[in-house]
Amino acid sequence: MTDADSLFLGTESGNDAYREAVERASAAVVEAVSESATPYSGASPTDLDDRFGAVECLPDEGQPLAETVEEVGEGILSHSVGVADPSCVAHLHCPPLVPALAAETAIAATNQSLDSWDQSPAATHVERRMVDRLCDLFGYGPDGDGVFTSGGTQSNFEALLLARNWFARERFGRRVEETGLPHKAKAMRILCSEAAHFTAKQAAAHLGLGENAVVTVPTDGDHRMDTTALDATLADLRKREREPFALVGTAGTTDFGSIDPLDELADRAERHDLWFHVDAAYGGALALSETHREKLDGIQRADSLSVDFHKLFYQPISCGALLLRDGDRFDLVERSAAYLNPEDADLAAPNLVSKSVQTTRRFDALKPYVTFRTLGRERLAELVDSTLTLADEAAALLADAPDFEVLNDPTLNAVVFRYRPGSVGDEEVGPLNAAVRAALLRNGDAVVGRTEVRGTTALKFTLLNPKTTVERVADVLDAVRNRARTIAVADRQLRR
Repeated sequence: MTDADSLFLGTESGNDAYREAVERASAAVVEAVSESATPYSGASPTDLDDRFGAVECLPDEGQPLAETVEEVGEGILSHSVGVADPSCVAHLHCPPLVPALAAETAIAATNQSLDSWDQSPAATHVERRMVDRLCDLFGYGPDGDGVFTSGGTQSNFEALLLARNWFARERFGRRVEETGLPHKAKAMRILCSEAAHFTAKQAAAHLGLGENAVVTVPTDGDHRMDTTALDATLADLRKREREPFALVGTAGTTDFGSIDPLDELADRAERHDLWFHVDAAYGGALALSETHREKLDGIQRADSLSVDFHKLFYQPISCGALLLRDGDRFDLVERSAAYLNPEDADLAAPNLVSKSVQTTRRFDALKPYVTFRTLGRERLAELVDSTLTLADEAAALLADAPDFEVLNDPTLNAVVFRYRPGSVGDEEVGPLNAAVRAALLRNGDAVVGRTEVRGTTALKFTLLNPKTTVERVADVLDAVRNRARTIAVADRQLRR
């Protein structure tokens, strides 16, 4: 036996070492997420800087894996955010399902790479089958196609890359992927709502168009794109000889979970010959639900859509997909390399690298595959539906409390609010809520989100966790009150 045998799978000693390593790692994780744990330890950035500043990450000599795993459990996992904790309600940061965690273990151990068939034979076909099923789920026809991505940021970027290349080819007769942007690209514009995710501007910057190429459209009282304002914006752009080429609708804004009127946006996109992309990274899971899927009406008309599985599909990070209504449009980014697409390759063997902006790519499709096969659509839909019901209950709880103000009527499971007792004025409410949120995190009471509404700090519940109950929400609101009172007492003492 060589020294390497116990370090890699495939030998008896390596397989035994793998089993033991997984068992130790699992034990450390279970300890970190035990029911006695808080959603966060309260360690400050300075505390963690000091802790890890003293750690030698690459020592001259190693140590037994058991010691390293123990260090990880005590020093890292214990200071990680407890996403499985029912009081962790801040971000679009879900608790992962156990079947998906089993898949994650298999993904890491088998290390398939989706850039060529001979590196990922079964994985390639599983991803293709998953993409077919997702196209069905979102109402795309037989021409639909897609590719798995790292998440919404990558999906939105590639969608706008495709849209840019399509428009330059159709409008200017230019293959941007070969000859670069035409001079007239300075006039190209992307439209999205003022509540859309920042990745629209980020993508425009990466695509050489500049953030100024993104034109934001005002929203209505429900934080949805205002179609009347969209019409006026399009008319103004045409009048000023600008070139709108892409319209981005949002199915689940980050702060409010709002869903743009997708059917109406599809009408505008058709009328003005725009590429219609829907960012459904947050709200795409509603497609599972018989109760709520109608909120996505019109998504089937999008030229492209992004969906994240590491949000309301409860998959470990990272896992997303980009879907196209017409899969042939992937030729707008197609790339060939002799070592990945050899001329003598079996033509029946698909190579997915031509659909992705990545080369090496994980077998992330296995996570939703295992989850879907294990739970089925109906059970997954129940999980999603339960969180939307909880959001309505939480909003009602806040509306009935005289010392809170609720700032949205939930569309998904995001609830925005402020703690505002009668004694707190307009200038004080923002700093008070910011201080309360920080105190909740510091003391391990809860992990609550923070945003701004009309220029003033507000708090946010993102209720992704099906284990969170309305009673737990009430407990967090009590914690908000208690921390606010403690802060008020401390402020009075400082003034003396």
